[in-house]
Amino acid sequence: MSSQALVFQTPVKPVNAETWPVDDIVALFALPFNDLLYRAQQVHREYHNPGEVELATLLSIKTGGCSEDCGYCPQAARYDTGVTAQKMLPLETVLQAAREAKAHGANRFCMGAAWREPKDRDLEKVEEMVREVKALGLETCATLGMLGEGQAEKLKNAGLDYYNHNLDTAPEFYGDVISTREYQDRLNTLERVRNVGIKVCCGGIVGMGESRRQRAGLIAQLANLDPYPESVPVNNLVQVEGTPLHGTDPLDPLEFVRTIAVARITMPKARVRLSAGRRQMGEAVQALCFLAGANSIFYGEKLLTTGNPEVDEDRALLEKLGLRARGTAIDARCDVTPS
Repeated sequence: MSSQALVFQTPVKPVNAETWPVDDIVALFALPFNDLLYRAQQVHREYHNPGEVELATLLSIKTGGCSEDCGYCPQAARYDTGVTAQKMLPLETVLQAAREAKAHGANRFCMGAAWREPKDRDLEKVEEMVREVKALGLETCATLGMLGEGQAEKLKNAGLDYYNHNLDTAPEFYGDVISTREYQDRLNTLERVRNVGIKVCCGGIVGMGESRRQRAGLIAQLANLDPYPESVPVNNLVQVEGTPLHGTDPLDPLEFVRTIAVARITMPKARVRLSAGRRQMGEAVQALCFLAGANSIFYGEKLLTTGNPEVDEDRALLEKLGLRARGTAIDARCDVTPS
């Protein structure tokens, strides 16, 4: 049987399909590598400009001291990781970071706080940050933990464009990673965000010791949300000494590329973002991820508390690959033009 035939005999779902069964997603993962990337690139070109990448910058506006026990997170207060708890950043510090991000070509500015859930007095400060950052002409995103009644409405009224709240992994593996909140808690927050009209940014982390079927289970959870997220960050575990997951066998790089491709096929309209772990990937693996349908990256030298490629490195990579930033120019060296 030809590889061309294999491509079109794998499960194909329309964009408005009600479900992606886990077995169908496992079948996608199992495709020959070239066939999988071919399928993903076809889908990508149907729904997106293949030469365009969204640049998003992430800033930790409140670092450390979190009461959760997420096994991957250096900001959990119970783990000795060298991260010192800090108070929320002043507004002007956040705005300066946003101005710099915009000057470097970022389209979206994401603000993250290490809370289980925000207190209303803290949320008021975040609302002001959202208003002021949005006034700079940037898309705004926040990740603040679980949201209670009425909190999503306040963020919507402040003008928030996206709320990030990751599912992290498949339901059946979730308890191996986190015990301080339930899977349903995460789904409840996503529902609150959706109900007020804020766009959803939701993905997960791979390389935490999960099986391929469990990776497929995570994709199934995301793809079967109604609607699926507008942004899907895919994180490759960055192991931090002092966290329970430090020492986990790393995920094979090509398996990570497969995960990107499967996310693209099952969520064709979403922006699939290369998030944590890019520094460890190298240029060749990142290039394969773009070929597999990734069209967004976190841009800047730091992601909350872990490292990220330098801005100049990303500019050089985009130039090598002939990619341009969505809606803005980076600089002349990248030959970037507004879309």
